Amino acid sequence: MTIRPNRRTVLLATGAAALVVGCGDSGDDDSGSATAETSETSGAPEAGGEELTTTDAVPVGGGKIFKDEEVVVVQPEEGEFKAFSAICTHQRCTVASVSDGTINCPCHGSRFSITDGAVANPPATRPLPEKKITVEGNSIRLA
Repeated sequence: MTIRPNRRTVLLATGAAALVVGCGDSGDDDSGSATAETSETSGAPEAGGEELTTTDAVPVGGGKIFKDEEVVVVQPEEGEFKAFSAICTHQRCTVASVSDGTINCPCHGSRFSITDGAVANPPATRPLPEKKITVEGNSIRLA
C-alpha cells in the first residue's frame, strides 16, 4: 500500500521550506571569511596581492570603496590603514560612502565604525568583517 501526501501536507512543507530560506541567517560570517580566503589565495601569486590604491588616495578619517573587490579601505588616523568588507552585514547591500568616521550603507541606514568595523548605527547587528591588506611605501594591496 502506497501512502501519498495530501495537498495540505505538500503546502505546509513548501511553506515551511520557504520560511526557513527567507528568514534564515544569511551566513555573512561564513561568506565573509570565504571571500577573505579567496582574496588571499588569488592574491598570493602576485607577491602581495592586487594593488587597490595609494595611501594618498585614502583621506584621514575617511576611506575609499572598491565595489568590484567588495572592500573598503579606511584611514582612521594618520598613517593607519584598515580594510573591511564593503558588504553590509544587515542585508548584503554594498556600502556607498565613508564620512564622519563611519562606513555607510544606503539600503537601510546601517553605519559602521572606521576604527574596527563595529556597528555604529543599526539595523545591522554584526560588524563588517576585516580584510587583510599590506601597505608598502605608497601602495595599498590586498594581502
